[in-house]
Amino acid sequence: MRAGAAPADSAAPTGAARPRLDVARVRADFPILQERVHGKPLVYVDNAATSQKPRQVIEALLRYYATENANVHRGVYYLSEHATALYEGAREKARRFLNAREAREIVFVRSSTEAINLVASSYGRTHLGTGDEVLVTAMEHHSDIVPWQLVCEQRGAALRVIPMDERGVLCVDEVPKLIGARTKLVALVHVSNSLGTINPVAEIVALAHARGVPVLVDGAQAAPHLLIDVQALDCDFYTVSGHKMFGPTGIGLLYGKAERLDAMPPYQGGGDMIRSVTFEKTTYAPLPAKFEAGTPHIAGAVGLGAAIDYLATLEWHQVEAHEADLLVYATASLAGVPGLRLIGTAPRKASVVSFVLDGVHAHDVGTIVDREGVAIRTGHHCTQPVMDFFGVPATARAAFAFYNTREEVDALVAAVRKVREVFG
Repeated sequence: MRAGAAPADSAAPTGAARPRLDVARVRADFPILQERVHGKPLVYVDNAATSQKPRQVIEALLRYYATENANVHRGVYYLSEHATALYEGAREKARRFLNAREAREIVFVRSSTEAINLVASSYGRTHLGTGDEVLVTAMEHHSDIVPWQLVCEQRGAALRVIPMDERGVLCVDEVPKLIGARTKLVALVHVSNSLGTINPVAEIVALAHARGVPVLVDGAQAAPHLLIDVQALDCDFYTVSGHKMFGPTGIGLLYGKAERLDAMPPYQGGGDMIRSVTFEKTTYAPLPAKFEAGTPHIAGAVGLGAAIDYLATLEWHQVEAHEADLLVYATASLAGVPGLRLIGTAPRKASVVSFVLDGVHAHDVGTIVDREGVAIRTGHHCTQPVMDFFGVPATARAAFAFYNTREEVDALVAAVRKVREVFG
C-alpha cells in the first residue's frame, strides 16, 4: 500500500520474488481505457498532461452530487455538517498522503499553478524587494516561472536560474554559487514534465536551508509516481495537482510549513477566510481557512480524497517497478526508430519519454499516431526554455502511468514508425 510503503530502493526479502502489479485488474478500474479511437483500442499515454480517473473516484463524485451536496463550514443542518466532514476528511487524507505534520498545513487550491501563484503573491510580495532574487531551475514549467517573473517585476527583484546539462540533469554544484545574500526563495520542480528528470530535492533544500533560504517544490508530476514525504524533504512549500494523480480537475494542494503560512498575508479576500469584518478592519481566520476564500471546490476535494484512497490500495513498490520497466522498454524501443532523437536522458527519471523525429514537426507526429488510437502530447509542454535549450521548437511526449502496458508501448512505437514511413 502507498501509505507507509517502503522506499523504492529497499531490498526484498532474501530469496523472495516480489509479485508484479496486476495491471489487468488495475485497468478494469478505469472505464475510459476500454474506449476505442478511430476504430482502434485507446492507448492513452498523455498522463503528464492529465491522468484518467478510476471508477472509485467517478463514483465518489456522483455520490456527492446525488446524495451529499451542501455548502461547508456554514450550515447547522445534517447535509452541511456531512459535507464539511467529507471536505475536512479529504484534507486529513491529503495530510497523510504528503506526510505533513498537521492538517492545517494543507490548503485546497485549484491546481499546482494556483498554489505557486498563492505563494508568489503572498510570500513573494511580502519578502521581495529591490535587488532581491528568486532562484528557479532551467527545467521549470511556465507555472513556476511566470508567477515569479510577475512578482519580481512588481518588487524590483530578479530571477536567477540553476542550469542543467545535455542529459536534462540539474547542475547541483552550481546551487551554492547561485544562492546569495539577496536570495529570498528557491523554487524547483520535483519531476520535470517535459524531460522526466527526478531532481534531488532533499539535497537542494539542504543547500538552501544552510543559507536560510526557503524552498518551494512543484510536485505536480511527482505525486503520481513517487512516495512524497514533505517532512523528509524538509521543503517549506509543496504543490500538487489532483487531476494528474487520478483525481478531478480543478482541485489541488498547497502544503506549507505552519510557521511559514501563519506569517503570510491572505491571498484572496471573501467569505470563510475571516474571523471578523467591520468597515474599519478585518481580522483573518486561522490556517488553513485564511487561504480558502469563498465556497471551495467541495466535490473536487471529495474526489481527490477518493483518489488518495485508491492509491493507498496499491502496493507502491509494484507500481514503481512496473513504471520503471515501461520507461526502460519504451526508451529502448523508440531509440530503434530511424531518425528519432530522445530529449531528456537523465539517469533518474519518471516514466516520461520525449523525442523528436528528423524532418517531422511534433504536431504531425501527434496527428498521425492519433489515427492509430495512440494519445500522446506534442508541443513545448509549457516549458519553452527547455525547448530552447535543446534547440527544438517542440517534442512528442509519451508519459506512462501504472495502467499502461508493454503492449501499448509496442502500439506507440508502431505508430511512430508509420510517421517515419509517411515522411520518408
